[in-house]
Amino acid sequence: MSQKTLTEGTQSGVAEAQPASSSKRWWILAIVAVAQLMVVLDATIVNIALPSAQKDLGFSDGNRQWIVTAYALAFASLLLLGGRIADLFGRKTAFLVGVVGFAGASALGGAANSFGMLVTARALQGVAGALLAPAALSLLNTTFTDARERARAFSVYGAIAGAGGAVGLLLGGVLTDAFDWRWTLYVNVAIAFVAFAGGWVLLSNHRDAAGSKLDVPGTVLVAGGLFSLVYGFSNAETHDWSSPQTWGFLIVGVVLLAAFVWWQNRAEHPLLPLRILLDRNRGASFLAVLITGAGMFGVFLFLTYYLQLNLGFSPTKTGVAFLPMIGALMVMAQVGTTVLVPRLGPKVVIPLGFAIAMVGMAWLTGIGVGSSYASHVLPQLIVIGAGLGMVMPPAMQLATGGVAAEDAGVASATVNAMQQVGGSIGTALLNTLAASAATDYLAGKDATNKLVQAQATIESYTTAFWWSAGFFAAGTLIALGLYRRGVPQQDADAAPVVHM
Repeated sequence: MSQKTLTEGTQSGVAEAQPASSSKRWWILAIVAVAQLMVVLDATIVNIALPSAQKDLGFSDGNRQWIVTAYALAFASLLLLGGRIADLFGRKTAFLVGVVGFAGASALGGAANSFGMLVTARALQGVAGALLAPAALSLLNTTFTDARERARAFSVYGAIAGAGGAVGLLLGGVLTDAFDWRWTLYVNVAIAFVAFAGGWVLLSNHRDAAGSKLDVPGTVLVAGGLFSLVYGFSNAETHDWSSPQTWGFLIVGVVLLAAFVWWQNRAEHPLLPLRILLDRNRGASFLAVLITGAGMFGVFLFLTYYLQLNLGFSPTKTGVAFLPMIGALMVMAQVGTTVLVPRLGPKVVIPLGFAIAMVGMAWLTGIGVGSSYASHVLPQLIVIGAGLGMVMPPAMQLATGGVAAEDAGVASATVNAMQQVGGSIGTALLNTLAASAATDYLAGKDATNKLVQAQATIESYTTAFWWSAGFFAAGTLIALGLYRRGVPQQDADAAPVVHM
C-alpha cells in the first residue's frame, strides 16, 4: 500500500490500512513495550543494588542519593526536548538513537570504577531516556488509531509504566543476589539489543513536524525549570526545607516554568503548544499521572525498607513480594481501558481507581513490628495494584489521544515528565515526613533499645503510607472534578494517521 493511501485523511483510508498491517502493529507494540520497560525499571532497579555499589566503590551515605537523582534530573529536564526532537527529526531515528545511547550509558555505569564515573553514567542514561521514552509513546499513539485496539495497546503500555518500578525491584534483587550489582546496569544492553533490532526492522521514519523549528528559548526555560524543581525537591532529602538549596531552587523552578508558559503563548513554533494542555480530559490525565507517580513511591520505597529491614526479606524475595501487585495492576489495566472507560467514561473509572488505591494504602498503615506478609501486606498490595491499574493506563491513553500527529511526541513527553516529576516530589516529601515521624517518636525514649528503634521505623513507614493515601484522595477529588462526563469519543480530524 502506498504512503499516499495511508496518509489520506479519510476514515476509510485508515480503516483499510489497519487489517493489512495488523500483525506488524502488535509487533511494534512489543518493541515499544520492551523499550519502555527498560526506561521505567531503571528508575528502581539500581535502588536495591545501591548498598553493594556503595561498598564496592566506597562513596558516602550523603553521596548515595546522587546515583538516583542524577538520572531523574537529566530525564525530567530534557523530556520535552526529546519529545520535540522526535516530532522534528523522526520517531524511528529518535527511538534508535535513544536505545543505543541508553545501552552505552548502561555499559559505562556497569564498568564504573569510581563514584564520579557511575554518576556520569546515570546522568547519560537520563539523557538517552529523555529521547527514548517520548519517541516510544508517540510511536504507539500514531500506530494505533482504531479506538478498541488503541485501548488494548495502551492497557499494555500503561501496565508496564505502572508496574515497571516493581519489576525493577524484583530484577535488581535477583541480579544483585545471583551475580553482582553491576549487572543491574549491564542487563540494559541485552534489552536494548532486542529493542534496537525490532525498531530497525519494523519502524519507518516519519516527521510530522518537519516544517517546524526547534523552540530554543522554550527549551532552555523548561529544561531549567524542571531541573530546578526536581533538584530542589531532591535537596529536601539531605537539607532542611529552610535551606536555600531547597526553597531557592524550588522558587527558581516555578519562575522559569511560569516564564515558559508565557513564552509558549508568543513563540512561532512553541515547544509545548498550549492547545495540548487546554482539553479538560487531557489536563486531568496529566494531573492523574503526576499524582500517581508521587503516591506510588510510598509503596515501592518504604515497603521495600519494611520487607528487608523489619521482615528480613532478601532482595530477591522482596521483589517477588511485589508480584501480586503487578498482577492486579495488569489485570485491571486491561479491564479499565478496554471495558470500563469505553462504557462508563473516565469521570467514573479514574476517580474510582484512585479511591480503591487510597483504601489499600490506608489499610497498609496497619503494619507492625510483628506483622506477617500474608496478612498485613499481601491483600493491601493487591488492592493498591487494582486501583492503580484503573488510573494509570486510562490516564496515559487520554493524555495522548486526539492530539495532532505533529504534537504526538511532545504530548507523550509531557506524560513522562509528569510521572517523573511526580515521583521526585513524592520521594522528597515522603522521605522528609517519614524521617520527622521517626525523630518525633524517639523523643524522650531510649533510642538504644532495639524494640524502640524498630517501632520508630514503623512510625516512619506508616506516616509515608498515610500521606500516599492522602495523595490518592486528592487524585480522587481532582479527577472527579475535572474529567468530562460521558464516554470520550475519538476525533476523526485529530486522530493521527497510521505511518508504517
